[in-house]
Amino acid sequence: MRQTTTILAELKDFMKRENLNINQLGKLTGLNSGSLSSIINGKKVMSVEQLDRLTASFGRSEGDLYEQYLQDYLIPSPPNWRRIRPFFYRCEELNKLDCIRKTVDLLLDNLLYSSVLFEAAEDFFKSSKYAAAAILYEGIAESEQKQHSERLAVCQYRLFTIRQGTDQELNYQAAIQFEPYVERLDEMDQLDALKDLVNAYRALNRWDKVEKMIQMMEHKAKIFYFSERQRVDSLKKTKRPLFFYLAYSYLLRGNICDLRRDYEQALRYIQLYADLSWVKETDQETQHWKNLFQEWSHANYLLTKISSGDTSVLSEYVAYIEPKKDEIVLSLLNIMEAANRFSIDVDDILQRFEVEIRSITKKIEALGVYTQQMIMDNISRLLNELADYYLHKGKYLDGFKYLIDSLEICSKINNKACIIKCVGLFEVFRDYATSETNSTYKILINEVYEDEKKMGVTPLVK
Repeated sequence: MRQTTTILAELKDFMKRENLNINQLGKLTGLNSGSLSSIINGKKVMSVEQLDRLTASFGRSEGDLYEQYLQDYLIPSPPNWRRIRPFFYRCEELNKLDCIRKTVDLLLDNLLYSSVLFEAAEDFFKSSKYAAAAILYEGIAESEQKQHSERLAVCQYRLFTIRQGTDQELNYQAAIQFEPYVERLDEMDQLDALKDLVNAYRALNRWDKVEKMIQMMEHKAKIFYFSERQRVDSLKKTKRPLFFYLAYSYLLRGNICDLRRDYEQALRYIQLYADLSWVKETDQETQHWKNLFQEWSHANYLLTKISSGDTSVLSEYVAYIEPKKDEIVLSLLNIMEAANRFSIDVDDILQRFEVEIRSITKKIEALGVYTQQMIMDNISRLLNELADYYLHKGKYLDGFKYLIDSLEICSKINNKACIIKCVGLFEVFRDYATSETNSTYKILINEVYEDEKKMGVTPLVK
């Protein structure tokens, strides 16, 4: 609620009401009586710490007077970073984000404050205080939008990272907003940014965008690793060993070939990251990633064979994935896609992983190279493939259960492609649905319809 009385007026009313002189007020608040006298007489600006002590003495909640503090002290006076910085941090602690936003607007009238605001934003970001950090990054980006600075690019990178959530449409908008700024970043940061964009577009199944980002990442990684090693060694380090970015681009190129059903080319790319003899580093982290790429190359070799219809390696693939709990969702998705495409009976495999499948919706935390977005997308797609499999086998109870589960997650993450697949599958088998299933389906579809209307787009379903 907006204050209508100044802080000084409230302080004087409090002293009068409680019959306190300055010395008594000093003892009550723990503040120096000389400082209090200067504040009351308008000779000194109150600090946020002093405000907090006075607020507590008034019997009011922490931060109650922050809006008024802005009006009384920060807006009328020339900006003073020594005073504003602690105010920012207290606002973040008390979730007074609107006060941060108003103060940022006040400071950015003067571009000289961009540097200190950026430092504060980076501090918030590193401390995982993302809501406050985003306000600062947004303000800096807005004020420097006509600049071609690295700082502007970093702000856009941080905002892209912060905005990654469960809504696929919002994730896509964040990615395309950041994409034009990648090459303004520090050279080494570019590789990490491209990797993050690749993973974001991959989770969205935007393989056209994935391919574009991979081409850039592969090109830059080759130059840095093979042509400019001496110079690169003196630059800031990437989050992962330099060879990782090149090997990862080969892995994803293989994935794209799989999707295009160009299995021969997929196997060629698999060989490129299976043989990493060109990697010269021998440190522990490098060895860790080399081992992982060799494991992935073996798994993807088997998977490519299965995807091409070669079921002779299916049992070997199942034996490989069984102990790898972090890979279960994606691995089962791969199996089910092949099973549905080639009408393969995988009942024995599903029985083998019955416990994992039952708890599948609980596996929604980021794991290894898989972001939370990827995991949720993979879960929704796996549930859809399970629904497809069971419905076509006439096991309608199981089939509709997985279809409803898939639709529920798809709608939460705004995965339009998956929603359409769920709707299409339901319509094919509608005659076999129970009244309870029909009712649940109708509720979910109505929710999707209302969400689409709120977003101001043509609804997917009616």
